[in-house]
Amino acid sequence: MKIPKRIQPLIDDGIIDSVISRLMSGKEADVFVVRCGTETRCAKVYKEAAKRSFKQAVTYQEGRKVRNSRRSRAMEKGSKFGRKETETIWQSAEVDALFKLADAGVRVPTPYVCVDGVLLMELICGADGDVAPRLGDILLSPETALAHHATLMDYVVKMLCAGLVHGDLSEFNVLVDEQGPVIIDLPQVINAAANNNAARFFARDVNNITAYYGLYAPELLATRYDGEIWSLFEAGELHPESELTGVYQEDTRLTDVDSLLDELEAVEIEELERLERLSDEALMG
Repeated sequence: MKIPKRIQPLIDDGIIDSVISRLMSGKEADVFVVRCGTETRCAKVYKEAAKRSFKQAVTYQEGRKVRNSRRSRAMEKGSKFGRKETETIWQSAEVDALFKLADAGVRVPTPYVCVDGVLLMELICGADGDVAPRLGDILLSPETALAHHATLMDYVVKMLCAGLVHGDLSEFNVLVDEQGPVIIDLPQVINAAANNNAARFFARDVNNITAYYGLYAPELLATRYDGEIWSLFEAGELHPESELTGVYQEDTRLTDVDSLLDELEAVEIEELERLERLSDEALMG
């Protein structure tokens, strides 16, 4: 097949020997199966910002630290240099997350190198040697669904303890091999402590996965792992070995805003009337 333009430098440098096939085309990257010596790996070629259809990228990037003040200013101004730096950070976020999560005990593809927008990493394969299927492409027994769901809840806990939220987790971003689920696609990974949207994205991740496995094990649909895990995290009580129950009692004591406004208005009116009476009394006196 025709060698993608951005992979050619890696072939010229001897990092990649050949491109075997295109594996998939996604919203932020194209993925190719490549040959590196005696090993078959995958090369993720990130799309340029203008060609990337991943929405609300700024929302995901909130809280990502840039140590160099010059780079930070350039990114804020949106200069050519700044845009390039933004792209570099977007790409390096996945590499950093892959190393960090692997160390935390989360199953992710092993990253090898990222050069000029091309991430070379492990190719996850099934028992037959072919590329492992996505979770959304396989059928599950109720027992397997429960076991895999428990594994992924363990992974999201470990991710959160490492300070990260996937941000786009679903049956399309999980591969399944003989050992179970493998989490993939992390360029939009979120800083759990510094991103104001982290709780919302975490809940969506957990609920996406629970809803999918709930198709095979309906009892999962009554669980609230999102609230249970996040409440432990906020309380500083979450750790990688936390035992989960799936039970969470949400505080439903909501403030009646209309009643509160009415009460404040009544107090204000009462005070105005009091001041008016005092004024009248002063004039009469």
